Amino acid sequence: MTKISIQFSRFSAFYSPLISVMAGGFLDDEGLEFEWSNSPVGKSAVDALVDGTAHVAQSAPSQGFLAVANGKQPPERHFAQINEMDGFFVAGHHADPDFTWDQLNGAKIIVDQTSVQPLSMFKYACFKQGLQFENLEIVDAGTGAAMIDAFKAGQGDYIHLQGPAPQQLEFDGSGHIVAAVGPAIGPCAFSSLAAKPEWLETDMAKAFTRAYGNARQWLLDTPADDVAGTLASYFPDIHRSVLGSTIGYYQGLGNWTPHLEITEPAYNAALDVFEHVGRLPIRPAYGDVIAAPPR
Repeated sequence: MTKISIQFSRFSAFYSPLISVMAGGFLDDEGLEFEWSNSPVGKSAVDALVDGTAHVAQSAPSQGFLAVANGKQPPERHFAQINEMDGFFVAGHHADPDFTWDQLNGAKIIVDQTSVQPLSMFKYACFKQGLQFENLEIVDAGTGAAMIDAFKAGQGDYIHLQGPAPQQLEFDGSGHIVAAVGPAIGPCAFSSLAAKPEWLETDMAKAFTRAYGNARQWLLDTPADDVAGTLASYFPDIHRSVLGSTIGYYQGLGNWTPHLEITEPAYNAALDVFEHVGRLPIRPAYGDVIAAPPR
């Protein structure tokens, strides 16, 4: 069997479509063995495409269009969506079924600032919900584990986290999800699969894409708890019910739409986000960053 190498920029249940293609046996069905890895600290998974240690990278279209906007030619093309919506949540210390975004005014909010995209999306969500981000009291508490520790210690009234971290807070009785960032923004090209253009012309790329399409459909058609059972070995430190809850959230929110393509409207919506936060001197053309899924 031919072996394909896959690298993740960030590994979490949010990227279940890509994890499912491995865990669910869909690559085996196409005659592909696989190996996978997480990108080292301080490096991008796209670097692994460049040095040839990965064929496919979990990435984001923003990585490509920010490069183009700053006069660089990205080595990768983003050829399929993973998530067509932001996957972060806002959690508070108490359940609040009547939460509205204006409750963030005057509150301390621990926001994920480990990379450009989560913070940019949160800023844009606040804008879309009528808030002035610069007037909010934002707390930088470091990376994921440190953020959660700070929240539990009372250093923030709310915390901004990607699943399954907020679902774990609920399971532990340490917090409650009050809002999802994705619906506050709407559909956009959030996360993607990327590869070098020449690889996209290969038979391996076509076989991988068939497997990935089948995995996405299975993920949408299968009850969340059953998906969690299939993916459980990839999350040994997460309780099965937490994983199932996280997958159920994303299925219900519509993060994992059935089509593989990164659509032009979704791409333009992502450009709107980065233009709003002042990171786009120009709006790169769709074709400079996005490629069609190999067929």
